Amino acid sequence: MARIIYRAELPRPEEVPAALRAAAAEALATPLREPRPAGFPLLFSADMRLMEAAVAFLHEHSIHRGHTPDTLRTYAEILLDWFDALERSGVPWEDADAVDLVGYRNQMLSAPSARTHRAYSIRTINQRVRGVLRFYTWAVRNGWLPMSDLADRGTDFTVTRRRTGRYPASAADGQIFLLRQFESLPRPLTGEQAQELMARLLPPYDLMARWQLYTGLRISELLRLRIKDVDLHSGPPSQMPPQRRLIEVICKGRKRGYVMASASLLDETDVYRSQHRKAWLNRAARRSRAAEHDSLFINDRGVPVRKNTYQHILRDTGKVCGFRVTSHQLRSTFACMMLARLEQLAAQGASINPLLIVKVLLHHERIETTDRYLRAIAADTHALSDILDSLLPEKP
Repeated sequence: MARIIYRAELPRPEEVPAALRAAAAEALATPLREPRPAGFPLLFSADMRLMEAAVAFLHEHSIHRGHTPDTLRTYAEILLDWFDALERSGVPWEDADAVDLVGYRNQMLSAPSARTHRAYSIRTINQRVRGVLRFYTWAVRNGWLPMSDLADRGTDFTVTRRRTGRYPASAADGQIFLLRQFESLPRPLTGEQAQELMARLLPPYDLMARWQLYTGLRISELLRLRIKDVDLHSGPPSQMPPQRRLIEVICKGRKRGYVMASASLLDETDVYRSQHRKAWLNRAARRSRAAEHDSLFINDRGVPVRKNTYQHILRDTGKVCGFRVTSHQLRSTFACMMLARLEQLAAQGASINPLLIVKVLLHHERIETTDRYLRAIAADTHALSDILDSLLPEKP
């Protein structure tokens, strides 16, 4: 069975026998260009061979990309479970293909975890399938494999729900995830849908949705916004036109990035701060509740908005409106809308690279991720034309 061994600190000379003290001192004094921290997961096969590709994958995500220890541990557990399943099937990891991945998925659906002895949740199955696909894409891109059926080259596997007829035969049947061999493209909101959503959402969720729709922030980036980030009177003088302002945000992987916020969006935010947010904090203080004074978005109880709460409100409001809404869909709408506008400018002779600009605005690491939005606007030109006219009207 494959296993994880977590790296420990090097022993000090006084902690080892006298014959090894010189070697211990030399090891401590040896400089390392990219040292792995204590607690770093090292994956070994059943015969205790180091799984070098998996360790290199984890090293890049930990050291280069700055992912948190929790994210690193999740990746390590996904790879451990996958390699363990391949070892039991006698399949080398380099030769794994879609059949093996489907078998792995079926195994998780039909049997409990060998480690926790609990049934896998659909969310866990989804997460592990995507984690395996992410690893093989990385392995091909970094030269560990010349090619793989599980890398995003020619076939892009996504995860979907199986439905039989209008309603599933059973609750369990309706929750089964299938691997489909075609790519699901982003589906932006239309102009009418975006306007109806904004009209129905209550504060602060309407403003949060506007921030996503007009800046493309991820939900994690949105919830990390602080008062000082949007304070019009703080920070160094901006070199941008008065209609725009650069806002510093904490991006995925705790990296720093920037988004462009319009003056109208900042004005709406200032009104929210002076009215709703101030009133909610005052009410929390009168009721002797500890109130959060730093987070930009708080609820009517004076505490920061939670991710799940915001997502549930978007989903429920979308149901009332008659269409599906997610926080990522708002980000996708911004990306498609911005890319369509930049494509229009490029067609008119502007010397710009629309795809690269949107990649920077969305804080994507790879241009292939942004390219999905280019294919989406090619597939849904009418919807994008509608939302451009309604949300970004041309100036007379």
